[in-house]
Amino acid sequence: METPLGILQRYWGYDSFRPMQEEVVGDALRGDDVLAILPTGGGKSICFQVPAMLRPGIALVVTPLIALMKDQVRNLRDRGIKALAVHAGMSGEEVDLSLNNAAFGDFKFLYLSPERLKTRVFRNYLDAMDISYIVVDEAHCISQWGYDFRPDYLDIGLLREKVDAPVIALTATATPRVAEDIMEKLRFRKPLMRIAGFERPNLSYIVRNTEDKNTRLMQVVSNLPGSGIVYVRSRARAEELSAFLRSQGENASFYHAGLGNAERTARQDRWKRDEIRVMVCTNAFGMGIDKPEVRFVVHYDLPESPEAYFQEAGRAGRDGKESFAILLWNDTDLRRLSQFQAVSYPDTEFLEDLYQKVHIFHGIPYEQGEFRQIKFDLTEFCRHYNLQSNTVYSGLRALEREGHWTYSEDVEIRTRVRILIERNALYRTDLEEPSMETVLETLMRSYTGLFSATVPIDEDYVASRSGLSIPQLRQVLYRLSVNHIIRYIPEDRASVLFLAHSRLYPGNVRISKERYGLLRDASAERSDTMKEYVMETETCRSRFLLKYFGQAESAPCGKCDICRTPSEGKDLEKRIKAFLKGKSSYSLGEVEERFGLPGSPDERLWKDVLRKLIDREEVPPYTL
Repeated sequence: METPLGILQRYWGYDSFRPMQEEVVGDALRGDDVLAILPTGGGKSICFQVPAMLRPGIALVVTPLIALMKDQVRNLRDRGIKALAVHAGMSGEEVDLSLNNAAFGDFKFLYLSPERLKTRVFRNYLDAMDISYIVVDEAHCISQWGYDFRPDYLDIGLLREKVDAPVIALTATATPRVAEDIMEKLRFRKPLMRIAGFERPNLSYIVRNTEDKNTRLMQVVSNLPGSGIVYVRSRARAEELSAFLRSQGENASFYHAGLGNAERTARQDRWKRDEIRVMVCTNAFGMGIDKPEVRFVVHYDLPESPEAYFQEAGRAGRDGKESFAILLWNDTDLRRLSQFQAVSYPDTEFLEDLYQKVHIFHGIPYEQGEFRQIKFDLTEFCRHYNLQSNTVYSGLRALEREGHWTYSEDVEIRTRVRILIERNALYRTDLEEPSMETVLETLMRSYTGLFSATVPIDEDYVASRSGLSIPQLRQVLYRLSVNHIIRYIPEDRASVLFLAHSRLYPGNVRISKERYGLLRDASAERSDTMKEYVMETETCRSRFLLKYFGQAESAPCGKCDICRTPSEGKDLEKRIKAFLKGKSSYSLGEVEERFGLPGSPDERLWKDVLRKLIDREEVPPYTL
């Protein structure tokens, strides 16, 4: 019999497990339900992939991250492991085929987005599946106390009534309250939690209060070695800041969900190969990225929660070498965070009205629409009803938390083709050029149902088999459609609403005001914690975060801006005196330029030291 280590070596090429991986694998192989809390980069996927390879049947992996789902399926296939995925953006035929393969093929992994658990087609295949494990990725999403609660996750607990398989739940961030809630909602037979520890001894947490963030960012980027990530809150900011860095001579690019899939993949790969040094991005960037040598992560905007901050900052220094997590903030960030809370939880009357408007906008009558997947254009919807996009977006998410639908942004919708001419007549049709015949033959040999339905196709595969480039293939498909030989629907990207049930009559839209209020209060608490984190001037940054995540006892890290302040204060006096020696006049800007570099004391410290030296007449006053 193969051992867990043997599987690890055979398929992944590693000679040993990372901390806590082996314990979680052992728990799973014994048939225990286990919650694994491992930091970003801790290798959570190994914790379920290794035991699933040692046990008969197929592992059901529930995850909300479509991009990560696709990436893991691709990586497993590259290792010779058969894996499938079912997610938003797939056609009914694709979903049915994948679930059929999961039930009757010899696949080892089925990745599934949570909203699919309640669909009729999944339930029809469920009894035929030999499920080895129920794997719950991003498990904090099942807890209403978590920072990313998703009601669809609650269906996983119901799944246990029909599936007798152990649960492996995984997350990078969970407070004690959230961890207990996860185990309860997933109906653990007995509580079992494995925590790899939240300490990052090689990571220096630095917080800077600054009005001129661009100048401070340039100091960071130009004075720290290696590659880095800069997180921002909006797509526009990502593009603007990337352009600013390039104008200053830095090798930077931007990444957000509005880019096409091919372009996102290309930029991510170039960054991983160090062809791009600094990636300015929204939180769409980072999930599942295996780049251990990131030397710095900068938060240009203040995150809404400690969980999001800790996970994103943790992408620095996964190789164990010295790295920096730098957060820039000012009073504008604090005001924005307060405004964010105000618009994130619109009143319940607005939510019910929004629910009806969405159905009216898409022409869906009462008692219809169950499990329907619709393209949702947020901008057009807001323009039509004269609504604010931020409020509508928050309302969509609030109704998602109440279980009425699932909202997925920027889903890739594949090219679709249907042959409009009867098969026998097609062979008698004169085609304008040989490439048309080649493409049609490739389509008919590769896909079934083309004469009766619009079928999704893989453009890369069809182009390769036809001896064409992608642009050439698209031109041929377009010309075939112009000649009314095929129906051609080009690939697209769109936000998608997956409706959980048929349209309800007014007054029947379920919104739990009590739970909604609790969620609003919990969100406000997380925002307040972030404000406290940046404004706190006495507690070690690492200890502050560890305490939030339930680790009450910890030693000062000795590396953050707070820990370094006392020893640096004495040394700074000497350095400032030496810098100003012999100068009869100088500006405050000169001192800031010299002592405001990344890793140096923050503005509060060097200004305090300079003021004391001036008061003691050890240095002359600065000129205004």
